Amino acid sequence: MDFTRDDAWNLLKEYNKDPFHLKHALTVEGVMRYFAQDLGYENEVDFWGMVGLLHDLDFEQYPQAHCLKSQEIMKAKGLDEALIRATASHGYGITVDIKPEHEMEKVLFAIDELTGLIGAVALMRPSKSVQDLELKSVKKKFKTMSFAAGCSRDIIQQGAEMLGWSLDDLITKTILAMRVDEEKIAQMN
Repeated sequence: MDFTRDDAWNLLKEYNKDPFHLKHALTVEGVMRYFAQDLGYENEVDFWGMVGLLHDLDFEQYPQAHCLKSQEIMKAKGLDEALIRATASHGYGITVDIKPEHEMEKVLFAIDELTGLIGAVALMRPSKSVQDLELKSVKKKFKTMSFAAGCSRDIIQQGAEMLGWSLDDLITKTILAMRVDEEKIAQMN
């Protein structure tokens, strides 16, 4: 079965109506595509993007079964097992025991929460943008646990360690990745 990006988008919208969740999915898709290019997986850019787009497929409707229900949905649609596993792996240690193994799964694990934190920091800026956001601003808010409290610092740190990157490198690269599609995502209705 040929499952396209449009198919993935339509599936996502079938289970997600909240613009916040849709924009988060598009942000993570863009960041995953960026990292695929950056890390030498040019031939897998579309797959990495689709993993990012569908990673929270079940979150809006089934938050208590996050990363579990999505596997059922995708299996019922006959989707590739690699896609199912990769999307579910970002719930490792939270809702599933599928440990991120491939570098792509580790990136997803690391950047899911981080994109939320970076987005929240950007909204506090006069520009409301990541275009002029710097590492030091994110690091300051990273240490303030009450800021964007829903973004787990432990998971972000664990993700950086999984990748063998410093926290500074992970944050810096993710800011750069988020800059690419920011304007396009902001215009989404």
